[in-house]
Amino acid sequence: MMQQFYPTVPHAYRFELNKDMNFSAAHFIPHEEAGKCQSVHGHTYFVNVTVAGNRLDASDFLIDFKLLKDAIHKKYDHTILNDHPEFGGKFPTTERLAEEIWQSIQAILETRDNKPVCLQVIVRETPTSYVIYRPQQEEVR
Repeated sequence: MMQQFYPTVPHAYRFELNKDMNFSAAHFIPHEEAGKCQSVHGHTYFVNVTVAGNRLDASDFLIDFKLLKDAIHKKYDHTILNDHPEFGGKFPTTERLAEEIWQSIQAILETRDNKPVCLQVIVRETPTSYVIYRPQQEEVR
């Protein structure tokens, strides 16, 4: 993967970790304003997750990169996003996908003794289009 530089989130944490990953998935947006995207089609999504915190865990990690990748790649790779229950009642747009990835990552981080937080998730749907999801301050527990 080519090295990417993404918009940063200003913060006062001592450590910041960024994990890039990708997966292939299909979706469709059943709404008349979605144009051609109403039909099933696929993407190779590229994702960047930013995690920050002040303390490292017992292994001197903020969090193991593999835990982040496994949580997302195993969940979404080679699936149809519309079939995932977390999109029930919502269209699986790139915006919603970024939000759902943040929720998945943040739920894992909340179980960690060192309590890191997910500051942002970036999902690139095409080479020229990406979405950034940043939680509102009260969402970061």
